[in-house]
Amino acid sequence: MNMLAAQTYDDGPVQRDHGELDHGRDQQLLDAYSRTVTGVAEAATPAVVAIHTRRATAAATQGGSASGFVFTPDGLILTNSHVVHGASALRVATVRGDEFEADLLGEDPHTDTALIRVSAAMPAVTLGRSHALRVGQVAIAIGNPLGFDCTVTAGVVSALGRSLRASSGRLIEDVIQTDAALNPGNSGGPLMDSAGRVIGMNTAIIAGAQGICFAIAIDTVQRVALELLRHGRVRRASIGIGGQTVAVPQRLRRHFELPQVAAVRVISVLDGGAAGQAGVESGDLIVRFDGQWIGGVDDLHRLLIDSRIGAAAPLEIIRRGRRLTMDVIARESDAG
Repeated sequence: MNMLAAQTYDDGPVQRDHGELDHGRDQQLLDAYSRTVTGVAEAATPAVVAIHTRRATAAATQGGSASGFVFTPDGLILTNSHVVHGASALRVATVRGDEFEADLLGEDPHTDTALIRVSAAMPAVTLGRSHALRVGQVAIAIGNPLGFDCTVTAGVVSALGRSLRASSGRLIEDVIQTDAALNPGNSGGPLMDSAGRVIGMNTAIIAGAQGICFAIAIDTVQRVALELLRHGRVRRASIGIGGQTVAVPQRLRRHFELPQVAAVRVISVLDGGAAGQAGVESGDLIVRFDGQWIGGVDDLHRLLIDSRIGAAAPLEIIRRGRRLTMDVIARESDAG
């Protein structure tokens, strides 16, 4: 039996089935979604810029272009480190057609983040927070893919807490995965929520994949930007070794009751470095640092933050069948 809903008009009652009502609700939802995306795009586009770079090589001068976004009215702009790294000149273009020369204030290849500045008052976006994001919420990307200025794409937050390998070799933690379409040239542009706040900085796509794109969480970007403003670099600790992740032999795991299946093999020790002065030798197997089990080089990198500079911490190693502990005082890394 067909269920009918009655609705009264000036010329008398008209009956509509529930299928028509559902279609109407769907249309209202789509209209609301469209208004949300267009509203965010209209408000944010004036603050999204195209960044044109020049790099001088032995053979010729090469150019490139990508995206960035203004986050303070006095012309501070965030973009990717890989966009500006090695550039001899930076030029910023706005949607209004204005062009400015830009200065590089600092970059951090380990998080693919860079900070540049133009000497002009500019519209700015609002930075949000990424720690409270939820999978499935709306994500809107704005940038200049393949040279097409101010392109807007929309999708959802596909996953949270991803890790992405930076060009420096370190892992970028807490990366946002989205299906908002990105292409070369989107790098450095903002990923925004439905309220028009920046929740990430677009950084990478997987070649050949469809709908798998990544953005650096804005919480990470803000922390790095503050360090770049203060110091022109991001301060990190170092213990002065070169190492690689290796499997821990089962006999060692059993004998020393180690919970991890891998650790860090010391390949080289910097002369006069923190580890060398503490007595670390090439060939040692690092299994624990400051009370934390070390399952690989990435684990060690996570622990070597700026607050450890100048602080002594116990380093546990296995050397020729013996488990040793020594105090290491980390220093500031020359590599940043």
